[in-house]
Order: sequence, then C-alpha cells, then structure tokens
Amino acid sequence: MNNILKVGLAQISPVWLDKEATLKKIEHTIVAAAEQKTELLVFGEALLPGYPFWLAHTNGASWDLKVNKEIHAHYVRNSIQVEAGELNSICTLAKTHKMAIYLGIMERAKDRGGHSIYCSLVYINEKGDIKSVHRKLQPTYDERLTWAPGDGNGLQVHPLKDFTVGGLNCWENWMPLPRAALYGLGENLHIAVWPGSDYNTKDITRFIARESRSYVISVSSLMRKEDFPKNTPHLNKILENAPDVLANGGSCIAGPDGEWVVAPILHKEGVICQKIDFNRVYEERQNFDPVGHYSRPDVTNLQVNRERQSTVTFKD
Repeated sequence: MNNILKVGLAQISPVWLDKEATLKKIEHTIVAAAEQKTELLVFGEALLPGYPFWLAHTNGASWDLKVNKEIHAHYVRNSIQVEAGELNSICTLAKTHKMAIYLGIMERAKDRGGHSIYCSLVYINEKGDIKSVHRKLQPTYDERLTWAPGDGNGLQVHPLKDFTVGGLNCWENWMPLPRAALYGLGENLHIAVWPGSDYNTKDITRFIARESRSYVISVSSLMRKEDFPKNTPHLNKILENAPDVLANGGSCIAGPDGEWVVAPILHKEGVICQKIDFNRVYEERQNFDPVGHYSRPDVTNLQVNRERQSTVTFKD
C-alpha cells in the first residue's frame, strides 16, 4: 500500500560535539527504528554533532574571546564533510533496511574551502543514496556567530511511496518563500527539524500543515547537562549558567487538516513511530491547494536560485 507510510521521529540527544560517538548513537537508533519497520526516519537539527548551546552561556558575542575560539575549533573538528564519505555508514544502513532518512548535521563544506560550517539537512533515500544536502539559508541570532549562511541548492523534494517529501531547518520554517518553493515542487510531507523545544514546534507545525494541506513532521533533539562529555573544552564555563534541560524535545506530527496526529512529546528519548495515510492529503486539497487551484501565478510568482554557491570558479 503506497499510500501508507510508517514514519519514525528520532528524538534523541547527541554525545555533544563528539562526532564519532554521536554517529554510533545514530546508527543504533536506525537499527532500533528498523525493528519497528520504519520507512522514513527523521533526526533533529544539527544533531551530528550537536547544537551550539555554549553561545548563550559563555558571552558568545564577545570579540576575540579565547573561550569561544577554542570551543568553535572543537566544533569544526567534529563536523561532517560529506564528500569525504563520513556519512557512508548511515547510507549503508539506509540501504540495508530500505529506510529513507533525514539527518541534521554540521557540514564542513569542501566546496566552500573546508573551514566554515553550515547547518545542513541531509536526505538519504531508501537505496542509501544522498539526494540532497540543504544548507540553512539564514542562521538564527547567535547561531550566526558560528554557522555560515547557506544557499538554495537544497530546496528540493523527493519521492517516497505516494508522498513527496521536503524539509527545512528550524526557523527557516517561518520563512514564507522557502516554504512556497517546496510547495511548488509538489511537497505534501514537510519535514521540520529543530534543536529541541516545544516552544518551537507546538504552533508552527500545525500552522504549516494547515497552510499547505500537507503532513508536517517536526523532530527535535534532547539536551541535558549530563549530555555534555567530560572532555568538552571549557565545560565548567558552559555549565556554570546552563539550565538542567537545554532542549526538551517536542517532536510531533500534524495532519493535512492542521490537527495533531502525534502531539508534542517532551523529555522522552527514543523513536516515536506513526503510520500516515496519503489519501488525507487529497481530501484536504479539495478546498485549498496553495500552488494549485487556490493560486494565482499570473499575479504572484516566485523565482528560486538553486545554484550551489562558491567563492571561486576554476576553468582548467
């Protein structure tokens, strides 16, 4: 039945800023999801290797502060270079279990010199192929102190059974035009990834679902004081002002009518599984389709630049 898709929301904590340990945890989570016959598994924003929580607790905007430089360098060293095959184990598991995966990573992009990092959302299909790497268009507030702005190359959708899936990172989901770009590509299953908080997911998940008449899956991570490894640079400085819970989860699913399929789940680690029925999309598009019968492209029309941006173009 191609209209039924079993989705899994991987609400887990990273082994913070430890690339290898977090990769292992992701691999174990994929295997656990496969045991529940999950067909699409979604992980939170920047999970691999973690969100830059230190910025809010170490005077992150202070100029030329050694603490921030050293933690940033540690962050970059633990980021992912896709071209180097650092996601190969994930791709192999996706192929083995015939499972599509959305994974939030910190990407050390080789085509931008390999020193800056981008908050990227990677889509791996059920054959184990990486089909898109979406670099967050606009880092939010203090994220700009450590993340670089991305481009439109990853504004893409992918077929999965009867569904067409696409995704955005965190507050990108509040940006009307990137949403419209994905709607225009036929998206009917929207993936929204977050660092972790029902403050983010409880309103916009239902709003996007009702606006687009699509399913919306929001997936957040968890983060607690005990999730900071002991070898984290300047750990005492980070923990000095950090709350006990930095990310409480809030992963959820809204249906095409904007109502909850799975309401936000807090403080629970693991894979949350749910079956969704594509026919509900057609039912709700009957009276509203934002890029179909309820659109006026002769009046308003969006242009999207999906060229992968680079500073240098070589002709050899």
